[in-house]
Amino acid sequence: MSTRALNKLSAAQVKSCAPGKYADGGGLWLHKRDDGGAQWFLRVTVHGRRREMGLGALRDVSLKEARETAAEWRSVARQGKDPIKERQRQRREAEKADHTLAAVAVEAFEARKAQLKGDGKAGRWFSPLELHVLPKLGRVPIEELDQRDVKNALAPIWHSKADTAKKALNRLGIVVRHAAAMGLDVDVQVTEKAKALLGKSRHQPRHVPAMHWRDVPAFYQSLNEGTITHLALRLLILTATRSSEVRLCHVDEIDGDVWTIPGARMKGGKEHRIPLSKEAQGVIQTARAFERDGFLFPNVREGVISDATMSRFMERQGLEARPHGFRSSFRTWCAEETDVPREVAETCLAHIVGGSVERAYRRTDYLEQRRDLMERWGSHVKGGKERDDHATR
Repeated sequence: MSTRALNKLSAAQVKSCAPGKYADGGGLWLHKRDDGGAQWFLRVTVHGRRREMGLGALRDVSLKEARETAAEWRSVARQGKDPIKERQRQRREAEKADHTLAAVAVEAFEARKAQLKGDGKAGRWFSPLELHVLPKLGRVPIEELDQRDVKNALAPIWHSKADTAKKALNRLGIVVRHAAAMGLDVDVQVTEKAKALLGKSRHQPRHVPAMHWRDVPAFYQSLNEGTITHLALRLLILTATRSSEVRLCHVDEIDGDVWTIPGARMKGGKEHRIPLSKEAQGVIQTARAFERDGFLFPNVREGVISDATMSRFMERQGLEARPHGFRSSFRTWCAEETDVPREVAETCLAHIVGGSVERAYRRTDYLEQRRDLMERWGSHVKGGKERDDHATR
């Protein structure tokens, strides 16, 4: 194409010309409207058909930029491709790149934060994806994700880390359904298909090692140094709570002989009241000397003691049992040494008891009955002669 046929307009003309259509050459046109707006467009002929594509508004695209863009699309047309369809294809590809599995997973996580314990800050919801799926599949456009991709990503841990693998598969299913809600063309059955390809897990679940309830008093008595770790373990044993619930215990949660853990800190997401035995109250009173920012069990520098503090202490003592196992110790003691109703014992552990209809009508947390039970447990733990009042009736 002759250079005379190109670059007909000057910057001054573009700025000052009246409403109308002006050719710059090579199919590039400027359309100035009566309302003051202006638009660049390109006319090309492909397979004998004239095509007209917009190149942007004058306020956003300069004369130089319009010429450069026009040259690129003329080159596409010379290859026998429709510039408009090619631009649409490129946009679709760009959209796919924006909808990678990693990007949608983060968006799905953000959408669910309000439903998660502590807004998911502990990372337990996202970590199975972050550790075992996204490193391999994060850059894959989610619309292209198939069951073979998922199967290959989780196969290395399907039998060795079954719980983690199942959590990753569950989270992935949530992410895919979130993508479907976004209007993306995804296979919502991809995780079920992957599960079929992976087959039944050979993993044998192993319970957290627990100390026999008869051995608990001797261990409890050994926690006699009054350190933060010893006191935290004592309170954990006396209340049959989880490690995180004890570590984050705040003075504002304790009112007299009742410790109320807010739902945001509970695994089940519901507030849990714990009646404190006299022994537990004594432990809390001693721990108040270490209080920092309201927390009873602060770390040396900042925050509270770590999740591993109590567990590592028991490990160093040569014990197989772990802190979480004391919940099992308590529950077995309830079954073997008391005649307390099952629903009372389970409520002590903040377990859900009965179906939704039953729970709707049973509007009690058995606080008074649990107060008596926890006092008897405290008596047993500190090595006293606990008396089963029910058995003597």
